[in-house]
Amino acid sequence: MLRYLPVRRIHARQVLDSRGNPTVEVEATVGEGIVGLDGYTAKAIVPSGASTGKFEAIELRDGDKGKYLGLGVEKAVANVNTKLAEAVLGENALNQSYIDHLLIQTDGTENKSSVGANASLGVSMAVARAAAMALRIPLYQYLGGCHTRKLPVPMMNILNGGKHADNTVDLQEFMIMPSGAGSLEDGIRICTEIYHFLKIILKERKLSTAVGDEGGFAPDLEDSRDVLELIVQAVERAGYEAGKDIVIAIDAAASELYDEERGVYYFPGESRMKGEDIFRDSREMISYYEKLTEDYPIVSIEDGLEEDDWEGWKLMTERLGNRIQLVGDDLFVTNRKRLGCGIRLKAANAILVKVNQIGTLSEAMDAVEMAHHAGYRAIISHRSGETEDSFIADLAVATGAGQIKTGAPCRSDRNAKYNQLLRISENLGELAVYENPFQGYGD
Repeated sequence: MLRYLPVRRIHARQVLDSRGNPTVEVEATVGEGIVGLDGYTAKAIVPSGASTGKFEAIELRDGDKGKYLGLGVEKAVANVNTKLAEAVLGENALNQSYIDHLLIQTDGTENKSSVGANASLGVSMAVARAAAMALRIPLYQYLGGCHTRKLPVPMMNILNGGKHADNTVDLQEFMIMPSGAGSLEDGIRICTEIYHFLKIILKERKLSTAVGDEGGFAPDLEDSRDVLELIVQAVERAGYEAGKDIVIAIDAAASELYDEERGVYYFPGESRMKGEDIFRDSREMISYYEKLTEDYPIVSIEDGLEEDDWEGWKLMTERLGNRIQLVGDDLFVTNRKRLGCGIRLKAANAILVKVNQIGTLSEAMDAVEMAHHAGYRAIISHRSGETEDSFIADLAVATGAGQIKTGAPCRSDRNAKYNQLLRISENLGELAVYENPFQGYGD
């Protein structure tokens, strides 16, 4: 049995993400000195967010305005090729927790501000993928174990707003989930069909069919109800029933709407379309969501309030948490300490997990485990600045999260994840488990 697989080489470079911004790619080679192994090399590319929580681990950028508008990552690349490489070379790639411990220790800060979370995460993912290659097993099985077989339900973004699009829609993401599908394949197919019918409806209404950062359409619409009506129409035009075959999820990204000076949420797009300033305080926001969930088949709301409003989150969970999923993204930032605080306060009932929010694979997986232990749901998520790397598809299966958020069925940076899930499903065959957390909603 292979027990020792040394890290032989670590090398990083600067590449581009889906928004044309620089990001870090890391190559890891493992296997030197083992009979029958000449070395296995794997690559990993780090994603990047636009709507970022202030408590996220630090993504190190160069700040040189003369190159990539200051967004270069040459400093992070240099940190990989020197400090982080020195820390893990010769160490056992099969011990992911220890590899990640060394990365955290080398950085030495609470938020990865020394080497950069983008540097540490690239090494963490690349080493894991190389180890799986050396063992000749799928990445999801290497990370999750031999009994790993639960496929995630897609949370497919079909309409973008907020910081992910240049339109008047204030809430950031409107997503559909195939609550009536019996398999991953059917779920992806159904959502994709609805996405195409939404495009047809937008064309008929002479609205823009341009897409936002995550591939969802980005037309100018009056308010969230206008968006939800369009989605229900697209569901019906595709031959499905809203509330039975399809349910809706929203990412409000409320921290982006919060006016700290006034202590209220400002809706700039809705204000522009209606010709008057629209403000809502925390209680009004909760009532706003409550009414939307009564009128439309919404089963999940992410970041419904801003990231520091613990009391508001407690109240929102008391009022809505017994019937819908309330997801903390900016609230928890894949951080066990903040998640622990939420569990103690009974704030939210689910966590969004983004590996680049925390900076190592082990910390992200620990957050999922903690959530599940407390009875919270977990959703593995992409970022708005994505890449062709499909790592999170395997991670979603490995953790048994049960849900994945990875954008519209549009552009290769999003479809890479869906396509990898389809491969994993085929690989698992009859062993695959597909359990929809919202099965039977509306019955």
